[in-house]
Amino acid sequence: MDDRDVARVLEFWFGELDELGRADEEHASRWYTKDPEFDARLRAAFEPLHAEVLRGERDGWLATPRSRLAYIVVLDQFSRNMYRESPRSFEGDEKALAACRSGIETGMDRPLAFDERWFFYMPLQHSEDPAVQDFSVETFRRLRDEAPPELRERAQVALDFAIRHRDIIVRFGRYPHRNAVLGRESTPEEIEFLKQPNSSF
Repeated sequence: MDDRDVARVLEFWFGELDELGRADEEHASRWYTKDPEFDARLRAAFEPLHAEVLRGERDGWLATPRSRLAYIVVLDQFSRNMYRESPRSFEGDEKALAACRSGIETGMDRPLAFDERWFFYMPLQHSEDPAVQDFSVETFRRLRDEAPPELRERAQVALDFAIRHRDIIVRFGRYPHRNAVLGRESTPEEIEFLKQPNSSF
């Protein structure tokens, strides 16, 4: 296992966390912003590593909490930035979800800081399986309940996102905003839904 690459992934995504386990504003602002320049920078820095993780060449990263987190971030987050608006953005989802769920089962999420746990759990939100979505809400509710008072509002935001994701899957059985990228035909109800604000992630 190359600890340098693990550190490089986590430093790029989170920066230096504060005493409560939060990333600084510079790093956090990148997470949910569509920025072609940032996507290109990430792709230039990590595309070969991403391919190695996807091929199973970095499965040794599953051995410890922080290296497993890096594995999940590469497959679940970097994929979405590097291959935005492409089916390739979802190609790491299955492996990321498996790493997330088995990591939770073995308690590997527990030693991580708050924002690290948030992203450890993100593959749950990205699943189109209703049962996984229920587990996602349960997991993010636990994260909120365990958060110290100073992080309760931040944790509630994370839970609210999980609930919104779950509600879309309950309603449609899939994420309508993925239909165009994946070549799926949208239903009339999905087309109307996609006209609404906050219908895409």
